[in-house]
Amino acid sequence: MSVELSPSQALGLWHRVVLAQVEQDAPDLTSRQMALLLHIYLVPPPHTVRGLASVLGVTKPVITRALDSMGAMGLVDRERDSRDRRNVIIKRTVSGALYLEKFGDLIIEQARRA
Repeated sequence: MSVELSPSQALGLWHRVVLAQVEQDAPDLTSRQMALLLHIYLVPPPHTVRGLASVLGVTKPVITRALDSMGAMGLVDRERDSRDRRNVIIKRTVSGALYLEKFGDLIIEQARRA
């Protein structure tokens, strides 16, 4: 599906989505956290801290801090790789999937109002 938007229209849509997200009192994610969450849910697993750091071009401690916050919100979970205890595997959660599903619905709703 192709959608034609001017930069101003795209920014207006993003503005409406963010405002609606704030009004719903949903978890407040940084851009980095949202990028991580979308990657974890849209790209087939497995996901590791090392792999996510590589994708985002940041250090492992940066990813760990973001995952700490997202884990506290219940959006992701972590566990040690049973085959290589040095690796931490990032797991999807039901709460994270529901959060993104609602976020997707919110984008659709706001796009239709445009």
